[in-house]
Amino acid sequence: MPLVAVDHRPTISLNGDWRTIVDPYATGLYTFHGKLRADGYFMNRKQAPGGEPVEYDFQKSPTLQVPGDWNTQRESLFFYEGPMWYEKEFSYQRKPATRVFFYAGAANYRSYVWVNGRKACEHEGGFTPFSCEVTDLLIEGSNFVVIAVDNTRHADGIPTLQTDWWNYGGLTRDVSLVEVPEQFIDDFDLHLKRGSRATIEGWVHVEGAAPGVEVTVSIPELAVRETAQVSADGRATFQFAASNLEPWSPEHPRRYRVHLQAGQDNLEDEIGFRTIEVRGTRILLNGSPIFLRGVSVHAEAPYRTGRACNDEDMETLLGWVRELGGNFVRLAHYPHDERMTRLADRMGILVWSELPVYWAIDFDNSDVLANAERQLHEMIRRDRNKASVVLWSVANETPVTPARVKFLRTLVAKTHEQDPTRLVTAALLVRTEGMAKVIDDPLGEVLDVIGFNEYIGWYEHRPEDAGKTVWQIAYEKPLIVSEFGGDAKYGLHGESDTRWTEEYQANLYRHQLAMLNRIGPLRGMSPWVLMDFRSPRRPLPGIQDYFNRKGLISDQGEKKQAFYVLQMAYREGAIGKAE
Repeated sequence: MPLVAVDHRPTISLNGDWRTIVDPYATGLYTFHGKLRADGYFMNRKQAPGGEPVEYDFQKSPTLQVPGDWNTQRESLFFYEGPMWYEKEFSYQRKPATRVFFYAGAANYRSYVWVNGRKACEHEGGFTPFSCEVTDLLIEGSNFVVIAVDNTRHADGIPTLQTDWWNYGGLTRDVSLVEVPEQFIDDFDLHLKRGSRATIEGWVHVEGAAPGVEVTVSIPELAVRETAQVSADGRATFQFAASNLEPWSPEHPRRYRVHLQAGQDNLEDEIGFRTIEVRGTRILLNGSPIFLRGVSVHAEAPYRTGRACNDEDMETLLGWVRELGGNFVRLAHYPHDERMTRLADRMGILVWSELPVYWAIDFDNSDVLANAERQLHEMIRRDRNKASVVLWSVANETPVTPARVKFLRTLVAKTHEQDPTRLVTAALLVRTEGMAKVIDDPLGEVLDVIGFNEYIGWYEHRPEDAGKTVWQIAYEKPLIVSEFGGDAKYGLHGESDTRWTEEYQANLYRHQLAMLNRIGPLRGMSPWVLMDFRSPRRPLPGIQDYFNRKGLISDQGEKKQAFYVLQMAYREGAIGKAE
């Protein structure tokens, strides 16, 4: 399992230039007879007698920047899907009583890691972190690491073969070595007890600790210092009063410096404390009703495109959410960079974080379910202490079948089990019966909040038909319209009934907002989407050019007319009821 709060630990960054070898036939992973190699062909740099490389040489190979996708760094790799071999040299000085872990924030999609020619680990999943211990693989002085990253799409993958975003390959987030003591804090969960304004509860897990080891939690600003002992499962559990605690909220994103100590290990984090719950059709933040004024966002880098991977990318995207008048963001359709949830904590923006169970994956396959469960666990583990994250989403636009309902019910149960403090949702499809929209997906029975996607005025009917739409809702639960919208190319103008123009998109938003305001249990919205993003499904020349153009903002940061329509509704309070 990946380490947590790595950005708050001493690390040795491996970011920067890496030597790379493109491997479209997977030569490094398979023999010429098509059998999976026991070890990677490119993982050693000396293959032949006499020590000379055979048919490859990292030192003569071009570089790619890490973190970053390969598609937008080199024109010849724009459409490339397949294995890429990365190699980097680094110096390391061993330290006594210290364990060292290799850590990657994300690598899309399958990854294989060797250190000094010896296998360290492998990982499946393109949007969650992974780590592996490399203490015994490192040597004093000069070392090298080789990583094979393969973004080939698979029918049994998560996501599967079909998506509506670019399949960016590579080491797309930070890569580092993390140093910890022999016994160290590898996971923790501290939160405000539901229904309370002054009681903090949770646990701290210490890897390698024997029962009885003391763990201390201190919050100096609240004059709190609590000690508990590790039990047989490696956890020390806590519950203590925190008088004068100021709850975290979008209006007041108060965070506290929290110190954790176990033996020789010290870990510090900034944590906001708040509660989130559902009562009837209301969403309650810190016991008070709230309406989520938001927008959906892809992890697409503004201006340069490619995978968003640095502080500037995150600040630009969430800055636009704030400029829009939003207090909420749906991070679609996969867990985004930890920088994004950290920044949301600081800015006071509520977050919907989503598992990439997208469209029609192989719901009958038990191995696919196990993969989904691993990715779910990694998503929760990384962000469970982020106050901004209030909704875990288990899926987007999945077809209603018995196998799918069973699959997703399992994920919902796992989510509640691993994190009972947050709400669980999914972006559901809506049935159309003439001018009626029916929300009766059986998965809704186990969700805390029901998300739904609809595209009245774009994929069906006209924008004006929104006013004729009747909603039939089977559940007395809060609703969030997780997607609506239509495409417009920035700068393309025409009549309000001319598709692809800014005027059409703005007209669609006006009619949508009027319709949605009449849905009684609606408690939030995240229209699709904040910014245009690349998609291989969208080749229309001169209009889309491999971009989904439903953004309120172009990929170059230009605001379309619909941005201002939604901004006015949000800022003037003209949309949404908390009660």
